[in-house]
Amino acid sequence: MTPRQDIVLVVDSDLAVRAALKFALEVEGFVVHLCGSGLELATHPDLHRADCLVLDDKMPLVQGRSVLDRLLEHDFQAPIILMTSHLTGSLRRRATLAGVRHVLEKPFLNGALVDSIHDVLGHPAPSI
Repeated sequence: MTPRQDIVLVVDSDLAVRAALKFALEVEGFVVHLCGSGLELATHPDLHRADCLVLDDKMPLVQGRSVLDRLLEHDFQAPIILMTSHLTGSLRRRATLAGVRHVLEKPFLNGALVDSIHDVLGHPAPSI
């Protein structure tokens, strides 16, 4: 029997970013589902089957922090990685207090996203 692949949900309003992340994460062996907004995420059929959520902080209409608050109100259990293009100490503190496991600044360097996903899933880091 083939082991189950981890499901990663990526939420980002930028289509090009979503496509690039999907490609990069699928190369690493993850099953990747994409959402263009927090509203789309709320109705995604695999929301509560996801093993990890990668969430952009800056999106139109509903910001990532609002999405995060709503997920926590509904007892979302998967680890969350927050992406941002403008990382501040205040954002990092608020995210950490909300249970976010990693806060990453875009653009990602040296496999930071893949390493963070492996970390929150408890996998050993892939060897080169």
